[in-house]
Amino acid sequence: MPIDLVVVDAFTDVPFAGNPAAVCVLDRPAPEAWMQQVAEELHLSETAFAVRRGDGGYDLRWFTPTTEVDLCGHATLATASVVGGGRFHTRSGVLTCTVLPDGRVAMDLPADPPAPVVPPPGLVAALGVTDDDLDAVLAGRDDLVVVVTAAASVRALVPDPAAVARLGHRGVIVTAAGDAPGVDCVSRYFAPGSGIPEDPVTGSAHCTLAPLWAARTGRDQLVGHQASARGGTVAMRLEGDRVVLLGASRRVSEVRLLIDPD
Repeated sequence: MPIDLVVVDAFTDVPFAGNPAAVCVLDRPAPEAWMQQVAEELHLSETAFAVRRGDGGYDLRWFTPTTEVDLCGHATLATASVVGGGRFHTRSGVLTCTVLPDGRVAMDLPADPPAPVVPPPGLVAALGVTDDDLDAVLAGRDDLVVVVTAAASVRALVPDPAAVARLGHRGVIVTAAGDAPGVDCVSRYFAPGSGIPEDPVTGSAHCTLAPLWAARTGRDQLVGHQASARGGTVAMRLEGDRVVLLGASRRVSEVRLLIDPD
């Protein structure tokens, strides 16, 4: 039986920007191997699989082209936009998403405040920066966070994917203070070890950026711009050990799978 997927550009209000994710809504669980094969076939940074539950919520899992991840913000936003919000049971706990009157999705996600760490060997060469560019090096649960001195340095990065993968973290967030009105921070995210050389807009990274920049600015409501080639905007509100991320989305296509899980 054919299965339909919806491709949604997340964290943008215009098509062909932000971060695309495929959303597959199922009536019953599918084999993990099948989900991974679908994600590899589609080759988007994330494919989300939502299975309807008897309580009205969904079990939600996310796959890159090479692996399953514990948390994906943009694919959660995409899923919420497709199914109309709701409660999603995930590896990172229950995530509540609300579709606002303006069409944006508000996602309640766990905060991941980073702590200072010793820079891993090869960091400067892997990112293609200089020692003078570095402001701080920190780490969250999974990702290394590199704060640099200028937003222009973030935009100019040309990292070595193989060297970044050897740094020993799921991914690397590079960030700096914003340099445009209404933008508090600029970032980019690299995760070649997870099959994502550069992620266009990363919701889970903003679960780390929100507490980082809240501490630096003294404000709990912030706006981040992810300065990838596609680009996207993420509004953040820090609420204790949670972060509410707000973002727009656009549906851009539908894909029909002719190979079902059985």
